[in-house]
Amino acid sequence: MMRFEGTDTSMASSNSFDSQTILAGIRRWVEIETPTEVPEQVNKLTSMVADHYRDLPVTIERIAGVDGCGDHLAVRSTWGQDEPGILVLSHLDTVHPMGFIARLPFKVDGDSAFGPGIYDMKGGAYIAYHAFRELCAAPTRPPLGITHLFTSDEEIGSPTSRALIENEGRKAKYVLVTEPARDGGKIVTGRKGVGRFQVFIKGVPAHAGSRPEDGRSAVRELANVIQTLEGMNDLKRGVTVNVGVVRGGTRPNVTPEEAYAEVDLRVPGVDDAEEFVGKILGLTSKTSGVTVTVTGELNRPPYEKGNAGASLYEHAKTLAAELGFELIDTHTGGGSDGNFTAPYTGTLDGLGVDGKGAHTHYEQLYVSSLEPRARLLYRLYQTLR
Repeated sequence: MMRFEGTDTSMASSNSFDSQTILAGIRRWVEIETPTEVPEQVNKLTSMVADHYRDLPVTIERIAGVDGCGDHLAVRSTWGQDEPGILVLSHLDTVHPMGFIARLPFKVDGDSAFGPGIYDMKGGAYIAYHAFRELCAAPTRPPLGITHLFTSDEEIGSPTSRALIENEGRKAKYVLVTEPARDGGKIVTGRKGVGRFQVFIKGVPAHAGSRPEDGRSAVRELANVIQTLEGMNDLKRGVTVNVGVVRGGTRPNVTPEEAYAEVDLRVPGVDDAEEFVGKILGLTSKTSGVTVTVTGELNRPPYEKGNAGASLYEHAKTLAAELGFELIDTHTGGGSDGNFTAPYTGTLDGLGVDGKGAHTHYEQLYVSSLEPRARLLYRLYQTLR
């Protein structure tokens, strides 16, 4: 059973949540480019983040990166670690390649601040750190310990951090995810499960002009497979299947021996996941002499709004109202590290900054969202029981 503190609205002084001060800190993080595939850059920012915490009452654990990914960082409050507490999930990697900052330099235009990864999710990661720093400056400690986990590989599906996230999530009573807000500040209480698959097709090569009867086209069979996969889309059920990458053949005058595709699956619930993962892995060839082999799996389970998540949301909604804004929840098709914790721990996602343009050349946060969103995280740290 969840218990929350009452409606005590005490907080740090107003100046400590000044949006310009917060934005200056975010800028330092944004101006270190951190593509997932450039671990030395991610590690450079990880070192800066660790330095930010060194004068606070925390222990810092740095987990060495593997398989071409950067390091992960676990920062734990020195209080409250003997019982389940609060886990904050943030990632430091971005989708933008090195040099993208020349195209999208940090700049402020009215209420918008631009930069690679500023919305997804360096802004959110930073305000969670800022709120924790203000918590440490308060005269009393909250009862629950806080662990802030910064990972390096979320944008590629968290292959090297998933086990760490799940392990920390199982130990936590609450999980707060600093992914960006949605559609004007909405918080996320549900996400679709995500599956990724590879389709390998093997046919028989032949001279396309003089001996076409000897060939068995892998590309033609790929067309059959694509039609089958596209036919699985069911928008009413919230199931989407996308064939996003295709390759095949060598020359126009050769019957193609090989073809390949990469497939993305999104499903709203566990039952849907079992059904459609089975269908995709069960694909077979419609052409004699051609083989179809499918590999892959569900790499993020569905994040469904259970009782624990609903209670956590209602508490956050009350806190937001005390701070002067309305907190509305939503369900989204995109996956996050919250998918890994929601099945067994009360999880609240989309607690980061408001803005738009994630993964684009116009990515931006709204400066006006910094103070209220940082204060909300501060109050969650204070009041969760």
